[in-house]
Amino acid sequence: MTDRTLERPPLIAGLAEQWDAIAALVAGLDETGWRTASPLPGWTVFDVVAHVVGTESWLLGEKPPALPDGVEKIDVRTLPHVRNDTAALNEIWVQRLRPRSGAQLLELYREVIDRRRKALAAMDDAQWQAETPSPIGQVSYGRFMRVRLFDCWMHELDIADALGVTVDEGGARAELAFAEFAGSIPRVVVKRGGAPQGSRIAVTLTGPLARELRIQVDGRAAYVESFDGPETVGIRLDSGLFVRLGGGRTAAADHLGEIAITGDAELGRRLVDNLAFTL
Repeated sequence: MTDRTLERPPLIAGLAEQWDAIAALVAGLDETGWRTASPLPGWTVFDVVAHVVGTESWLLGEKPPALPDGVEKIDVRTLPHVRNDTAALNEIWVQRLRPRSGAQLLELYREVIDRRRKALAAMDDAQWQAETPSPIGQVSYGRFMRVRLFDCWMHELDIADALGVTVDEGGARAELAFAEFAGSIPRVVVKRGGAPQGSRIAVTLTGPLARELRIQVDGRAAYVESFDGPETVGIRLDSGLFVRLGGGRTAAADHLGEIAITGDAELGRRLVDNLAFTL
């Protein structure tokens, strides 16, 4: 069966809308606003946008710009939040762009995004389906673009949270981003949460991405339409909190009043404490 969340037209449209949403969030910021700390360790709102600029520039075949004269070069691998090669490349772009003003960065962002829109529009189905390296390994270019949509969607939430503003967390592009996010959850509940064989885990999400996720551990963890036995644990929380926990943006211990657990309380608490798989 074809995965409709990987189809080219809706993903390209979702990316375009997502890039516009980020631009709209930061368009009116003064320099103080640009330098507001974000939920990501070591990064400000400026740095989050610089990261998006860097990744999309890299996808256009470009390299990080040279540091301006007088700006000291930093070994990014010594930074505590840089844990792998992808993070190191991300940080290099951020470091190289950081000396600019927020207005200059936004101008560059719009220019890069415009070129990315044109590049995506020019792709054919063969290019969309071709295998390509990505942060999650060798996947189709279309799958990589779903990863990009998820990443940019999460960064919209990061910027909104940093600035203390509310954004629409539902809709078509959020559904596509969530499809990428949700694909990792069965593995996470076993590898990080320690869900034992035979577990039947029901996650009820409220809010803009309301749905029921049923995960059964039978040899491996997988989504199921219905359980073949009684539910082991039920977890109920807002979809926005769920994705922020999975993104490592916050900790369950700070939101216990917003999370309801039924059944095996010990397993449920262990699962919500260990949802983070991306940062």
